[in-house]
Amino acid sequence: MKQSLSLLFCLFVCTSLFADNLSPVEKKISDYAKAHTPEALALIEQTVNINSGTMNPEGIRQVGAIYRKEFDALKFQTSWSEMPADMDRAGHLIAEHKGTQGKRLLLIGHLDTVFEKDTPFHPFTRIGSRAKGQGVNDMKGGDVIVIYALKALQSVGALDNTQIIVVFHGDEEDAGSPIEVSRKDLIDAAKRSDIALAFEAAMGMTGTIARRGVSSWTLTVTGTQSHSSDIFTPDVGAGAVFETSRILNSFYDQMRGEQYLTFNPALIFGGTEVTPDDEHSRGTAFGKTNVVARTVTVDGDIRTISVEQLEKARERMRKIVELNLPKTSAKIEFVDGYPGMAPTEGNKKLLKMLDQASRDLGYGEITPLDPAARGAGDISFVSTQVDCLDGLGASGNGGHTNDEDMDLEAMPMLIQRAAILIYRLTR
Repeated sequence: MKQSLSLLFCLFVCTSLFADNLSPVEKKISDYAKAHTPEALALIEQTVNINSGTMNPEGIRQVGAIYRKEFDALKFQTSWSEMPADMDRAGHLIAEHKGTQGKRLLLIGHLDTVFEKDTPFHPFTRIGSRAKGQGVNDMKGGDVIVIYALKALQSVGALDNTQIIVVFHGDEEDAGSPIEVSRKDLIDAAKRSDIALAFEAAMGMTGTIARRGVSSWTLTVTGTQSHSSDIFTPDVGAGAVFETSRILNSFYDQMRGEQYLTFNPALIFGGTEVTPDDEHSRGTAFGKTNVVARTVTVDGDIRTISVEQLEKARERMRKIVELNLPKTSAKIEFVDGYPGMAPTEGNKKLLKMLDQASRDLGYGEITPLDPAARGAGDISFVSTQVDCLDGLGASGNGGHTNDEDMDLEAMPMLIQRAAILIYRLTR
């Protein structure tokens, strides 16, 4: 108990000492953020208790409407960007505050979760210093940090004459196709911005200056169907399954180990007949043990840090696929997905600013997160146009699982930190 009290006393004293590095206006912003954290948590609870799985447009629009009222109260111009009906996506919330002072900011979040309407519902539940719930840290907690950081600025008049655009997507967990349509609003907003800040979950005392992109690939292999006793003969050859094994094993032997490069064969069907169901990520296969397999299909993904690394990896995969075993053929096709976000000098400068804000608030050092520790994200679509920083959202564990949670005690710090960073960027 004495140790805990000593730790709390030290934290109080250290925070007070470092607060001297804040300007009088920044102290007011910080005080507002801390004082209004209970309201922020109530808003998180309200929206977590609304299912907004990517394929639940009604729930996404309901969450979006709640956030839209918050931005309306902040005097942002808000709109709902509908997606084409055949895309089967809810759309996006866009809020814009127009001005000419300081850097023009783009703040990125998303309304959807991976938990669809037909999955068992897990509401917002407080357990000691943490809270569980579907999407609590990925990323309704991050969305609310955006809102309350802006409220803190508004409380001192610091939003006046600032240029800030907020884009909350309704399909981050499963982006609508074509990407050129589903991410058009984000890309257009980036063209009117200097800096993008994304509020995906925080991972400790780190900031994300780089994250890997992800794209998909499909391998299709054909062999000569025949009685199994004829396999390896000049007329029949190796069959589709052996050729597929050669290719996948060559990927593993020749390509694994490169920094930031991963490739994963996730779904495979093989036999005499194969019927993939791409829309639902499933399929059927038919074959017999006494028949040489005629066809195999494999679906997988590839993750890289840059366009250059992606193209290099794809070319290596193509060359491996071309070296066919006897009486087989193979082709590999690639589909672009989320691009990578490279660690630029501009991104590193943003991390230094976040680090300074954290230190000035008394919370300590912020270090760069290993890009391999984070998946693809929406900020990558604008990473070649503006300086970027991600990982500014809620702190928690178990994302995309029924154990997803959020650290309640970290919320005041996260809101304060975001508010001070935004304030300094817009001066």
